[in-house]
Amino acid sequence: MSTDDRDAPGKPKDEPLTPEGMAAGWATMPDIVEDEGEQEGGTDRLMSQDEIDTMLGFSTEEKDARNGIQAIVDSGSVAYERLPMLEIIFERMVRLLSTSLRNFFTDNVEVTLESIRSVRFGDYINSISLPAMLSVFKAEEWDNFGLITIESSLIYSVLDTMFGGKRGQPAPRIDGRPFTSIEISLIKRVIALVLSDAEAAFRPLSPVTFAVDRIESNPRFVSISRPANAAIRVELRFDMEGRGGSLHLLLPYATIEPIRELLLESFMGEKLGRDPIWENHLATEVWQTDVDVTCVLHETQMPLKRMMKLEIGDTLMFDARPDSVVALRCGDFVISEGRIGRVDDKIAVQVVSPLRRSKTTIAAFDSATSHLGSPL
Repeated sequence: MSTDDRDAPGKPKDEPLTPEGMAAGWATMPDIVEDEGEQEGGTDRLMSQDEIDTMLGFSTEEKDARNGIQAIVDSGSVAYERLPMLEIIFERMVRLLSTSLRNFFTDNVEVTLESIRSVRFGDYINSISLPAMLSVFKAEEWDNFGLITIESSLIYSVLDTMFGGKRGQPAPRIDGRPFTSIEISLIKRVIALVLSDAEAAFRPLSPVTFAVDRIESNPRFVSISRPANAAIRVELRFDMEGRGGSLHLLLPYATIEPIRELLLESFMGEKLGRDPIWENHLATEVWQTDVDVTCVLHETQMPLKRMMKLEIGDTLMFDARPDSVVALRCGDFVISEGRIGRVDDKIAVQVVSPLRRSKTTIAAFDSATSHLGSPL
């Protein structure tokens, strides 16, 4: 019996080995049934739709959770230190914008803050969907630039509202042509309104002036930072009774670097802020406060041994005359000097020198501590 004959199960010994005969032999072999435990743990088990969605990161239960392949795709986002004051500033900006836009359009406009995220400048520029209108503005006091991006849906909604379009209907979208000079002029007024409210929102923290530098429609012409540099992207949603869109405000980290220490605060004036209302209240209360003034006739020093031997009736001699000047003290501080006298049946003190005012003012204290990182 040859080796080929032994390897082909179910084949007669006198027949030559052929592929058809080998396939027929394997087909006649009994099926091997696996155990249930092995079958459940085998590699042939099909994945459910929930498992596939979880692996791809497209779970609908938690919208903000990103995992699986979606986490790899979103790895381009940059995670930098949290700036709590930015959230307060832009929430204030939303309230101001809601009022300003209602007065501007004479119509109901709802403004909502969608998100505040850290992104790379290059990734954001590549993600802009055209057509769009991009406005580069300069922060004068910070000596750097920022970017405002208005999506096409918001552009056409604003134009339709300003030209008297019907409410509740989406604005018609016209593609394939550049924006006209009239459309750019109208949108520029809205951008100026947004920047004005942004100035008002930043004013309590750090006064700044935002001035429109130029308006572009091509993202390649708005390179205000390097592609790898990080930036803060703020997304605002405008809703005008069925019409609207999104507006993005982009601030590179280099732009807000001059006020980074202030943005790290959890509330306004956390470190060395100035509250004029509290200052006036404190000054009023201090002015009306009653203090105890002590008149010191004389001071002397003696050994503790002699002090312990004092008895009732002993006399202590003071080196002072009736016309000697006495010290007027408030606590441990000498505030003035005077002479002892009598008015009717009461002992009085005549002030002979002006009150000693403090030479340290608030401005002098601020200038003295300005070189320190934080006050103690």
